[in-house]
Amino acid sequence: MIGVGPFSIQVVVVIVAVLVAWVVARSAARRIPDSAHKAAGGMLLDATFWGFLAARAGYIAQWWADYSAAPMSMIAIGDGGFAWWIGIPVAAAYVWWRTRVARPLRRPALAGIAVGVVVWVMANSALSLMLRSAPPMPDLQLATLDEQPISLASYSGRPVVLNLWASWCPPCRREMPAFEQAESEFPGVAFVLVNQGETAQQARDFLESEGLSLSNVLLDPSSKTMQAVQSRGLPTTLFFDAQGRHVDSHLGEITMPSLKDKIFSRFGQPLESGTDK
Repeated sequence: MIGVGPFSIQVVVVIVAVLVAWVVARSAARRIPDSAHKAAGGMLLDATFWGFLAARAGYIAQWWADYSAAPMSMIAIGDGGFAWWIGIPVAAAYVWWRTRVARPLRRPALAGIAVGVVVWVMANSALSLMLRSAPPMPDLQLATLDEQPISLASYSGRPVVLNLWASWCPPCRREMPAFEQAESEFPGVAFVLVNQGETAQQARDFLESEGLSLSNVLLDPSSKTMQAVQSRGLPTTLFFDAQGRHVDSHLGEITMPSLKDKIFSRFGQPLESGTDK
C-alpha cells in the first residue's frame, strides 16, 4: 500500500494540491499592490474549507440511508467520503462571492483553485496507473476458523474485498458490522476477513461476543498477509477485481457508505446485489 508515514497517499495528494493552489494564488496576486497576495492566500484557504464542507455534506446526502442508520459515521471523515463534484464548484462560487467588492483578487484565487484541481486530477490518474501495475491478490495458504487449510486463490473468479483485522483493534471492531451487512447485500462479492496474529479461539470468541455472522473469516497467526500486501497498520481493506487485480485500498476504519461507494465504483453494481444504491 502506498502512503507517507501514517497518511494514505490520497490524503497526501489532497494536501499537496491545496498547497500548490495556495502558492499559485499568492504568486498571481503579487502583481496587485497592498499585500494582496496575503489576502488571496487567505481567501483560497477559506474557499478550500467551504469546499470540503460542501463535498462532505453532498456525500452524506448521496448515501443518506446508510449514514442515517449510523449517525456518528457522518463525522468519520477518515473514510474518504467527499463529493468533489459538489465541493469544487462551491469553492469557486465562494471566491466569486467574496470578490464581488474586491475584483482584483478574483483571478488569482480562481487560478489557484484551477491549478490545484489539475494537480489533484493528474496525481489521482497516476495513482490509478500505479494500482493497475500493483501485484495481484497474494496466493497465501491460510486457515479457516475450524483451522482447515485454505488458499486465498480459492476466491478468484469474482471481486474480493480483503480486510485485515484483529480483535484488539478498536476500529477493526467498529467496522465489522459493515462487512456483515455488505456480505448480505452483495453476494456476488467475496468479503474475506483475515485475522492477523491471533488464535482461532480468540477470533471465535470475538465474533461470538459481538453476535457477528461472517462467511469468510480466515486465520493468519504469523501476519504474513500484512507483509504480502505491505500494509502499515490495522484495519486495512483491499479491493481486487474478478481477475485478482488490485483496484483500490483503504487504510483505517471504513464506514458502510464508503464501502458501498468503492464496491459500486470499482466493481460496478454486482448482478447479484440484493439492494439498490
